[in-house]
Amino acid sequence: MSRHQTPYRRSRQRYLAVVAFAGGLSLSLGVLAPAEPAQAKIAGPAAVALPAAQQAAAEKVVYLSFDDGPSSGYTPKILNILAKRGVRATFFVLGENVNRYPSLTLRAHERGHSIQNHTWSHPDLRQVSWKTFTSQVGRTDRVIRAQTGYTPRCLRPPYGSVDSKVRSRAGSLGKTVKLWTVDPRDWSRPGSSVIARRVLDNVRPGSIILLHDGGGDRSQTVAALPTILRTLKARGYTFRRMWC
Repeated sequence: MSRHQTPYRRSRQRYLAVVAFAGGLSLSLGVLAPAEPAQAKIAGPAAVALPAAQQAAAEKVVYLSFDDGPSSGYTPKILNILAKRGVRATFFVLGENVNRYPSLTLRAHERGHSIQNHTWSHPDLRQVSWKTFTSQVGRTDRVIRAQTGYTPRCLRPPYGSVDSKVRSRAGSLGKTVKLWTVDPRDWSRPGSSVIARRVLDNVRPGSIILLHDGGGDRSQTVAALPTILRTLKARGYTFRRMWC
């Protein structure tokens, strides 16, 4: 700096030098500072992770399930209807029926359906010993695993008969008890139109629908299924499998 500069010019140059230094420092800090995480920019409901049940309700999801199969007369027909409509379901199978019709269980699995445990021979699990309980569940696990490659995590007790002992025993075997919320009582054969109406009148987002593909004459269930699927899809529902 020239000694002939006025005090004003000297002050102005010092000011400009400070500004330039501050700008360079800010730039350096900007390069070195980590970027803000993308999720930090999300605000409001979109950032909240809902529990599975609430998420299903928010998305108009229903869970279609079939009990007591597989059966040679009705399971193939139900699988064909589901395939035609592009719907995947959950089959709560009996071990003795899987043992009798292993290819049907494999077919359901290969078509993307969830295969879960409904015991070996359909006893009331509240009334059996621990030894029988473990046999009913364990034998069924083994035949399902032989066809699907996985061990079921869901257990649906026959008749929906559940108490604290059943839940505790199921949990000790790594199982979650999974029942239903919509029961059209299709096993009583009230007529295909009645079955369809009972489902459609009672279904809500997040509903678990109970139907049967084994255990008796299920022709009415087969006849009702296309109407159920078509109507629910028209209402904006999607279908999800249960894995527990």
